[in-house]
Amino acid sequence: MTSKPLSPKLVTWGAVVIALILAILLYQRYLTKPWTRDGQVRANIVGVACRVEGPIISIPIRDNQRVTKGDLLFEIDPATYQAALDNAKAQQEEAAAALTQATQELARQNQLYSTQVTDLRDLQDAQDKFDAAKAALAASAANVESATLSLSYTKIFAPVNGYITNMNTSPGTYVYAGQQLLALVDTDSFWIAAYFKETQLNHIAVGDAVRISLMGHAGQPFDGVVESVGWAIYLEDGATVDLLPQIAQTVDWIRLPQRFPVRVRATGQPPIPLRLGLTASVAVSPAKTAQSTAP
Repeated sequence: MTSKPLSPKLVTWGAVVIALILAILLYQRYLTKPWTRDGQVRANIVGVACRVEGPIISIPIRDNQRVTKGDLLFEIDPATYQAALDNAKAQQEEAAAALTQATQELARQNQLYSTQVTDLRDLQDAQDKFDAAKAALAASAANVESATLSLSYTKIFAPVNGYITNMNTSPGTYVYAGQQLLALVDTDSFWIAAYFKETQLNHIAVGDAVRISLMGHAGQPFDGVVESVGWAIYLEDGATVDLLPQIAQTVDWIRLPQRFPVRVRATGQPPIPLRLGLTASVAVSPAKTAQSTAP
């Protein structure tokens, strides 16, 4: 006895039902376990600028070099500032001598006034000269301190650990105070900005564990943790930095969800060096909480 073959309609409807069930399950998983390929590696950029002006005489670094905090980046000709410091020190010595003289004169006037040889006016004049000499010495000391600082500013050191980038300066270039000469990528500040749809934010919380994969290195994923979820986004249609009006993005009858940045940091050593701007995929595991901390 042979079995009766299934009706083609029954097979078709069965395939449709299975497809719908799978689609619903995948959509639920998409919402409850958020995942996005719209992520980028970010880091703080430190603009290195000089605090005094003058010609550069030395640049002991090269473009894209890694530096540590305190490394010498470049040096400005210190001759002018050394001369200003020497002059300030000479003026300080002169002010100190004037104060010594005023102190001696005040002592004499005190003695003479006590024996009624001179009147009160002479004593008051001596006191005024002493106060003026004391103030002049304090001012000269401040000038010495200012000149010392200006001389120290002729050497510019790395403020953070990082990588030199976009260095287009050579010895001999005349620079001015406040002029930014190069950018320094802070290697201690790397994080991943992952953009998730607003419909997924309810399933993302601070402390959730994440899995991060970089484009071109899909076989080397690494762990991370959600640090924070963004509270505002910039809207092009009428938004300002201060007000940020909530304007819904719509296309005809379709309502498109906005994407909000979620800040993620690695909880271990990434398998490859992070570079600012790398594309990343981020998968969140709401049921898990990251335990390890960044090195």
